[in-house]
Amino acid sequence: GINLSGGQKQRVSLARAVYHNADIYLLDDPLSAVDSHVGRHIFERGCWGRRASWPAAPALLVTNGLHWLPQTDRILVLDGRTVSEEGGYQELLAKNGPFAQFVRLHALEKEDSSSDDEADNAAGASSSSEPDAAVSQELPENA
Repeated sequence: GINLSGGQKQRVSLARAVYHNADIYLLDDPLSAVDSHVGRHIFERGCWGRRASWPAAPALLVTNGLHWLPQTDRILVLDGRTVSEEGGYQELLAKNGPFAQFVRLHALEKEDSSSDDEADNAAGASSSSEPDAAVSQELPENA
């Protein structure tokens, strides 16, 4: 048999999902094992972006990538097993609730990390710029 990397397995799984032509798609962090540039390409051109080839069926996306959230139609914020907030990205930021606080905290941590990375890189050290964990769910507006 052929051994596939985690990213290759995820790309095959996404291709199978599109080929299946389901009524709804449940996706648990489908871009977590692919490189950032591959994930961007899949998201923007393959699945959910303006030039997407993804079927018109609703998709529920659970992701750790905060950078995808501005491009989603609707976000559900979970607190335990209950939905604490629901709405579009800008709408949730404007409410200044737990979601907005989390996004702002993440942005501050990212700025601090970037400052630390620049200092480390100037000193000859390397570091990872992986995003922090967060959970979001997305459904098209017409769902």
